[in-house]
Order: sequence, then structure tokens, then C-alpha cells
Amino acid sequence: MIPALLTLLLSQLAGEVLTRATGLPLPGPVAGMLILLAGFAVLPALVDVVRPLASGILGHLSLLFVPAGTGVIGHLDKLAAQGPALAVVLILSTLLAIAAGALAFAAVARLMGTEPEA
Repeated sequence: MIPALLTLLLSQLAGEVLTRATGLPLPGPVAGMLILLAGFAVLPALVDVVRPLASGILGHLSLLFVPAGTGVIGHLDKLAAQGPALAVVLILSTLLAIAAGALAFAAVARLMGTEPEA
């Protein structure tokens, strides 16, 4: 478990160092995740090292939402004041995301020559 945790933390540290040293417009943890992905491609055995820790973290992922829920409760007055506007934005952005996904799927299907039947 320690080697897996060390691998994840070193990947995140490498991502932070990379983004701060180069000024990349990318969060350090995202760059670290890309570094880890490259490590998986270069050293396939690394996947087996990290898998138990990743499964454990994913099994307890719901705990990470507790701080967000606490923040929502702490700012209920602001949420009540801006709730209708937030609801409209959430609904519109969801519809736009679905439409963009459908258009992208149709474009790729057209390019691949496998258009779905109407």
C-alpha cells in the first residue's frame, strides 16, 4: 500500500513542479495524472501496484463530498437568493452538453461511415 501511495503522491508532486516551472495553464494534479498515465504506459506493472489503493479510494469516494455538502449548508442564504438563476444555468448547461455530445457523436459516426439509422 505504501508504494502505491508513494507513486500517487510523487506523480502529483511531479505535476505540480512541472506546471509551476513551465507556467502551463493546467492544474498540477491533472498534470500529475497525465504523468501517472504515461507511467502506466511505460511500466505496465505499475498498474498492479496502484490498483489496490485506487480501489480503496474509489470505494470511499463519497466521503469527499462531505465538505462540499457542508459548504452548501453554510451558504444557504446565498443559495436561496441566487437559486433560481443557478437552476436555469444548470438546466441550460446540461441541455447544451447533451446536444454537444449528440452532435459530436453524429459527426464521428459520419466520418467513420457508420451513421446511426434515423
